Amino acid sequence: MGYRVGVDVGGTFTDVICVTPEGEVVLDKTPTTLDDQSTGVMNGLALLAERFGRPLADLCGDLDILVHGTTTADNTMIEMNGAATGLLVTEGHRDEIEMRRVHKEEIWDPTYPAPLPIARRRARIPIPERMDFEGNVLLALDEEAVRRGVRRLRQLEVRSIAVMFLFSFVNPAHERRAAEIIREEYPDVEHISLSHEVMARGPEFERTSTTLVNAYVAPRIAAYVGQLQEKLRSAGYGGPLLIMQSTGGVMPPEYVSRRAVSLLASGPTGGVMGAALAASRAGVGDFVAVDMGGTSFDLCLVRDGRPEIKTDWNWRYRYYIGLPMVDVQSVGAGGGSIARVRQGALLVGPESAGSNPGPVCYGRGGTRPTVTDADAVLGYLPADGFAGGRMTLDVDSARAAIERDVAGPLGIDVVEAAWGVERIVNANMADATRRVLASHGADARDLALIAYGGNGAVHAWAIAAELGIDRILVPRAAPAFSALGVLVADYVVDLLRAYVVPLSQVELGRLRGLLIDLRDEAAKELEPTGLTLDQIDIGVFAQMCYPGQNFDMSVPAPEGDALDEPALLDLAERFHDQHERERGFCFRNQQPLLRGARLVARGTTPKPDHFAEPGTEPDADATRTGTRSAYFGSEFVDTPVFDGTRLAGGATIAGPAQIEEPFTVVVVPPGTTARLDELGNYELTLD
Repeated sequence: MGYRVGVDVGGTFTDVICVTPEGEVVLDKTPTTLDDQSTGVMNGLALLAERFGRPLADLCGDLDILVHGTTTADNTMIEMNGAATGLLVTEGHRDEIEMRRVHKEEIWDPTYPAPLPIARRRARIPIPERMDFEGNVLLALDEEAVRRGVRRLRQLEVRSIAVMFLFSFVNPAHERRAAEIIREEYPDVEHISLSHEVMARGPEFERTSTTLVNAYVAPRIAAYVGQLQEKLRSAGYGGPLLIMQSTGGVMPPEYVSRRAVSLLASGPTGGVMGAALAASRAGVGDFVAVDMGGTSFDLCLVRDGRPEIKTDWNWRYRYYIGLPMVDVQSVGAGGGSIARVRQGALLVGPESAGSNPGPVCYGRGGTRPTVTDADAVLGYLPADGFAGGRMTLDVDSARAAIERDVAGPLGIDVVEAAWGVERIVNANMADATRRVLASHGADARDLALIAYGGNGAVHAWAIAAELGIDRILVPRAAPAFSALGVLVADYVVDLLRAYVVPLSQVELGRLRGLLIDLRDEAAKELEPTGLTLDQIDIGVFAQMCYPGQNFDMSVPAPEGDALDEPALLDLAERFHDQHERERGFCFRNQQPLLRGARLVARGTTPKPDHFAEPGTEPDADATRTGTRSAYFGSEFVDTPVFDGTRLAGGATIAGPAQIEEPFTVVVVPPGTTARLDELGNYELTLD
C-alpha cells in the first residue's frame, strides 16, 4: 500500500492529511487560494513532500489515492456566480421555481426579497408535453418547440441547460429526447442537467429547484476538477481522484459531474464522517460534532454512531435541494469572524477576514479585529511557534485593533473587550447547536461533544459549558480532521425513487421492481470503483410519513425486494416506533403513507489504525514547556503549557492548562481534566 491523502478546502485554510505506507498520520495546512482552489491543494501536497524530504513528483508517483472535499459548489451559491443557466420545463410550470411551495425564510417581513434567480424568466422556456403519473404519454413532446427554445437560450448566451418535465422520473423518454435536440442545436453547451438523473422523484418544485442548482454549479465544478486533475497529472499522479459528497460518501468525478449539487457542504460532511469513526472507536455513540474553522462553525447531531441524514426539506443558500444530505448546519462563526460595534452593540461575524489578509495578529495586512485576535490577547495561543512553528503572532497589533474598534467605542478596557468577543462567539455557536438539537428532540446534557477544526480545541470547553455538556473529545488530528474524514469515508451511492401510495395499497410487484432497478443502478454507478456487489453493503429503506405531513423519514426495510404482506405490517410498526423515538409522538391508529424507496450502497475503504502519531512520554509533567498567562473570565491565571506531541496514551493533565499541538491548542480551563486516550483523543471532563 502506498501513500493515501485527504484534502479539505476551507474558507481560510486548505487542510491536507496523509497516511503513509507504514500507517503514520501526517497533517499540514496552507492558506486557501480562493481564486483557484487547485493551487492551494498543490501547495498542500508540496508541504507534505517537503515533510517527507522528497520531490513532489516522487510523492505524487507513490500516491495510491487522493480524496477531496471542496467548497466550490458552496462558494458558487454564496457568491451566485455560477454558469448562465436556462430551463426547459413542461408548459404551465414555467414559474414553479418562483412559487417555492410558498416558503419564505422571513415570514414576518413582507419586504424580504426573493432569492436571486438562477434562471431568469426569459431563460425559462415552456415546452408542450405531458406524461401522467404512470408514465403514459398524454401529450407528445413538441420537438420543434424544444428546438426554438434551445435557439433562444443560445441567443441569451446560456451555458448550462436544465430540463424538467412532469413525471420524467417515471418515464424519462421526453427528457432524453430533449437532451439529444439540445446537443444537435447547441453542440458547445457546457452542461445539460436532466431532472430524472438529478432527482428521480417528485414533486415538481423540489425537482425543478434541485435540477437548476445542479445546472448552475456543474460547469464550475467540472472546470475546477479538470484543473486539479491536470495539475495532479503534471505532478506525476496517475491514480484515482475521489470527491466527497453531501451524502457522506465519496465517488469519482464522472459520477459527481452528473450530480454536482451533491457536493454542497462536502468538506463539513467529511469532518462528520471522521468524527463518527473516532467516536465509535472511543465507545461514544451519541454526540454533537462541531467544526470551528477560520470562517464557519459547522455542527451535526450523531446518534447511535450514525449522522442525521435529511432526505427532505433541505434548503441551502435559499434553494431547495431534494437529495439525501448529512444534516450539517453552518453559522458564520470562526477564528476569522470580525468583531465590530454597531449602534452601541458588540457583534461578531458572520463576516470573516478569511485567509487573505486574515486576522490582525497574522501580520498579513489585516486591520479589523477577529476572534483569533481575541484568543491571542487572552493568552490562548502561543505568540511564538504558531501554525506548526511557521508564524509569530503580533499580539500587540491585535490588542491595538481591539482597543480601537471594540474597547474604545464601548468604553471598556481591552481585556474586557476581548473577553466580550469570546463570550459572543461562544454564545452564537452554542445557540446554533441548541437549535439543531431542539429540531431533533435531543438534550445536550445527554450527549458528548467532539470538537475539531483549527479553532475547535480552543473553544470546545466554552461551548460545552454553555450547553451543559460535561464530556469533550478532541482528536489530536483536529486541525485537519475534515481532511481525515474525507479520507476514511466509504464509497456511497444513495438513490431514491418515488412511489406515493397508502401502505395498505402497495403493489408488491411494483415495489419489488423499483428495488431491483435501484440495485442495478447502484451496481452500475459503482463500476468505476472496481467494487463488485459482494463487496458492497446495501441498505434498503422505505420513505414514509403520516398523511398530510410534509417530511418523510427513512425506515429500514431489511427484507429488501423480498417484501411481502406480513413485512408491510412490520414496516408500519417500525415506522410508528421510529416516529415516536425521533419526533416524540406517533399515531398508531393512522395508516402510514409510502412516499418512495431508497437504497444506499456502501463500499468500504481502508481506515488508519489511529488518527495521530502517539508520543512516548506518559508523565505529563515531563512534557511541560513553560507557563502562559491566560484569562478565564475573572482574571489572568498562570497556565502551564504542555507539548502534546510528546504525550503518550494515558497521560492526564488537570486544568488550567494548555496543550499545544501542531496548528491548534487544547485549552483546559480550571476545574477540568484532560486525558489522552490510546487512540489519540484528548478526553476533557468538565466539572
